Amino acid sequence: MKVSQLYVYPIKSLRPTTITEGILTTRGFQYDRHFMLLKVIPAEDGSGTTTLKNMHVPHFPEMALFHTDIEYPQTEKDSGKLIITHHPPPLGSASKPRETSRLEIPLQPNPKTLNPLKVMMHQSPTTGYNMGAEYNDWFSACFGYPVVLAYLGPNSREVLGTLAPAKKDKKTALHTIRESLTNPDRKWERVLPILIVASAINILLQGGTIVRDGITPQTARTLTPTLLFTASAAVLYYFYALYTQHEDRITFADCAPYLVISETSVDNVSARLPDGEKMDRTKFRPNVVVSGAGEAFEEDFWGALTVGNGLGHESSKLLLTGNCVRCQSLNVDYETGKMGTGESGAVLKKLMKDRRVDSGAKFSPVFGRYAFLEPKGEGNSLRVGDEIAVAEKGTSRSIFDWPGMTN
Repeated sequence: MKVSQLYVYPIKSLRPTTITEGILTTRGFQYDRHFMLLKVIPAEDGSGTTTLKNMHVPHFPEMALFHTDIEYPQTEKDSGKLIITHHPPPLGSASKPRETSRLEIPLQPNPKTLNPLKVMMHQSPTTGYNMGAEYNDWFSACFGYPVVLAYLGPNSREVLGTLAPAKKDKKTALHTIRESLTNPDRKWERVLPILIVASAINILLQGGTIVRDGITPQTARTLTPTLLFTASAAVLYYFYALYTQHEDRITFADCAPYLVISETSVDNVSARLPDGEKMDRTKFRPNVVVSGAGEAFEEDFWGALTVGNGLGHESSKLLLTGNCVRCQSLNVDYETGKMGTGESGAVLKKLMKDRRVDSGAKFSPVFGRYAFLEPKGEGNSLRVGDEIAVAEKGTSRSIFDWPGMTN
């Protein structure tokens, strides 16, 4: 199998930026979902106060009219640009496209110059930063109602439920020590456990001498530093194993840093549409699209994927921990910015027939898998055309358990 497409979504729920190469991080592709939009809701009592409502494309289908592109930084002083283009649909029955408008946003704004605001997404809170009137006014004019553009900055969100790999596979201190001794990728960690074991053996050997001869000044001078070193090293290593386990965090993405889908499964959905119609894969909001799977929906059982050029020493591993349960976003018409009509506006219903396969979300169809990067792959590149191999395969389906999102 190979990587056929890669996507990032600089602003949540807007159209994606297609990329040929992406930098992998444990929080998703670089620049993925670092911005989001919130609708300004005036108080009903006329007090003049407002609240902010998260904007997601199934509830605000007009978000699909905004295209995104990225100009990456070329120098250390260059923060890069995010380019947004609004493509309003034709008015009435007119077929002539309307004039587009364009906005440039710094790709990496300085949060110190922005006002913080609280964001609560799917019960997982974080702090964002209001980008200010220059950007808010442009989006508000396009939408026809007031909105706020928020930037995530250095912040992140907690992964709820058991989607995060660390929550699925909690390791004891003993397991971590054993892994350190056997895992060649953690060479520096191998030294300390070996020294602890060697010191313990030394203590036992000297213990026999003490039993035979009693504690002499010479054995005391030798044994005391050994005891202190061994005890200190063991305690330090125990707390290292207990408390330094990687914690998975996410951006403004719904539930996980990555979403993986299969071209074979997209073709299965296209076959459910009238002749000549193809399912737009970007409606599934994937980051990584895989080609070459033998069967549709075999990804339901993928537990881990090894990805990279030639699958050599620079390969990375994506841990697939949960299903992506689907909503009305599949029915959005990307050209009109409204819910679709006809067969293409009923994709969710079509998937309801045979894709409600997750017992944690019995009334929602499944398409695609949420994924997390194994930490040692941080900073590696993933390119279109890179090979993909299934590293782990499950025998039973995972169960989606994000609080408030199950049914």
